[in-house]
Amino acid sequence: MLRPKVPTNPTPTGLVIPPTAEPIATVLHVPPPAPVTQSSTRPAVHLTPGTALALVGGGTAVVLVVGAVLVSMLLAVAITGVSVAVCAVVLRSMLASGRTHR
Repeated sequence: MLRPKVPTNPTPTGLVIPPTAEPIATVLHVPPPAPVTQSSTRPAVHLTPGTALALVGGGTAVVLVVGAVLVSMLLAVAITGVSVAVCAVVLRSMLASGRTHR
């Protein structure tokens, strides 16, 4: 019922040989000529000391802004965790004092 079908190709290389043997013409393949590299019409980018300094300053500003955002997110998570812990301690204290003062 669930038996695999074995392919009937006699050659395991994946080449399919036609069942009729016809004479095959020999074709000489000439390699294509090497591609010619074209010169670029775009002007080359030249970095002056002023532009390099501006790039460094911009990169530094981006790093500082991203760092400030990440630190503020970390502080927000830490403050939230501390406030939840304080609420848990207060509730625990209230429940414990309710049981003992009856």
